[in-house]
Amino acid sequence: MQTDFLVIGSGIAGLTYALKTAKQFPDKKVLVITKTNADETNTKYAQGGIAGVWDEDKDSFDKHIDDTLIAGDGLCNKHIVEIVVKEGPERIREMIEYGANFDKNESGDYALGREGGHSEYRILHHKDVTGKEMERALLHEVAATPNIEINNHCFVIDIITQHHLGYLVTKSTLDITCFGVYILNLTTNKIEKVLSHFTLLATGGCGQAYRTTTNPKIATGDGIAMVYRAKGRIENMEFIQFHPTALFEPGVSPSFLITEAVRGDGGILRNKNGEAFMEKYDARKDLAPRDIVARAIDNEMKISGTEHVYLDCRHMGKEKFIHHFPNIYEKCLSIGIDVTQHMIPVAPAAHYSCGGIKTDEHARTSIQNLYACGECASTGLHGANRLASNSLLEAMVFAHRAFLDIFTRLENAETLAASAFAENIGNAIPDWNAKGTSDPREMILITQSQKELQQIMSDYVGIVRSDIRLQRAMKRLDLLFEETENLYRNTKVSPQLCELRNIITVGYLIVKGAEFRKESIGLHFNTDHPLKSELLQNIIL
Repeated sequence: MQTDFLVIGSGIAGLTYALKTAKQFPDKKVLVITKTNADETNTKYAQGGIAGVWDEDKDSFDKHIDDTLIAGDGLCNKHIVEIVVKEGPERIREMIEYGANFDKNESGDYALGREGGHSEYRILHHKDVTGKEMERALLHEVAATPNIEINNHCFVIDIITQHHLGYLVTKSTLDITCFGVYILNLTTNKIEKVLSHFTLLATGGCGQAYRTTTNPKIATGDGIAMVYRAKGRIENMEFIQFHPTALFEPGVSPSFLITEAVRGDGGILRNKNGEAFMEKYDARKDLAPRDIVARAIDNEMKISGTEHVYLDCRHMGKEKFIHHFPNIYEKCLSIGIDVTQHMIPVAPAAHYSCGGIKTDEHARTSIQNLYACGECASTGLHGANRLASNSLLEAMVFAHRAFLDIFTRLENAETLAASAFAENIGNAIPDWNAKGTSDPREMILITQSQKELQQIMSDYVGIVRSDIRLQRAMKRLDLLFEETENLYRNTKVSPQLCELRNIITVGYLIVKGAEFRKESIGLHFNTDHPLKSELLQNIIL
């Protein structure tokens, strides 16, 4: 299979890029590949909203920039922060033009919300299902764009580089080039080559590395793992954001998210004794950045020996709560919790990866002709901790920048010549070789290993870490890696085996980054290294 532009992932990042590229080049083909259905993405589960300077009388770019830098705890790339904040409002306007509906107040103006870490009201939202509404608008626009093709139920196994032509490729190789990907077509159950001049990874996050996560089952860090295997650069994987308030339901996965906007509207965190505790940890109380709130909840749970704390919304008024958070109200009611009479049991859950595939200001990775944006990328925006509702904004800004960079390159004759050269190489890329492999005999070898991985990561590499916990985690991951690679060499590939392989790689990268990080900063809190150093640096693997 050959295409002009290849997109891996159908969330806000992938679809935004696909739309812009397809409309600019109506005579060229844009192929979007997704491993389940097109709407099953991390974007779909984003509740709170999208941050952007909208009311310039009360808000400013400088305020949004400062809030982002403060939340990032010294590790944000200020230049990238300025790009995202200043270009963000125009990208939001484009989303509105695509048909996304954001809530308005009685006067017809957009109803702006406020979340933890924000100094002003700047969050645009659609009830408590903002991501789902944006995904709907994008898919509707994609359906009306004839040169975009979406292939559902296709699992990407690996990125194709010179390695597959027999060349030695290492992290020191300067011209590693992406020619496309190998995919497992789940409809035909065959492995196919997909060749492309340009490939964009928009594969989302890796929350399934943990036992408790708000991420859907598909969030297994596939893009990050593939780039690492292809000898690309990965950055700052130790910074895994735990959302402070996931609905506490033992044994339920993924966890239902209670958006931070609930606290922005007045929700109060209380311990098992009913005491509001956030004032003990930060002057901003319940609206402190997520890393601070998550650690505070974790500490309160350890003090009391409980598995959760409470979010008190009883004082907010039934009509107001239902209007702003109808999805949350119905979910809580379905398990016997009337938020107007009962407090909501909540606990932190793995939510967002602030690190990922290292990219520049144009969304370019360290591998030629390979771009990345969305949660799988590390752009420099989030630093050590993501400011609430900045992720959807980042995805749109860098999808646009990837499109612009490719448009500029295609106007350059040298780039066209290079693409032709890459196409010739593509003809020499071998088909997938499955000789010597057999059907898996026992799926328990895969499912049990995934449970072990999630147990290891949750117990040893969670909100609070220590050197000895990280050492234990690495030893156990080494064994899981060895067992899984042996299984991969001798067994026919399946989505379950590939996802296990990817999430083990991601777990390794998180632990390795945490071991290299010799200070506590942002989302990485190590009891053996309690103070942030003055000489901060990115951990590149």
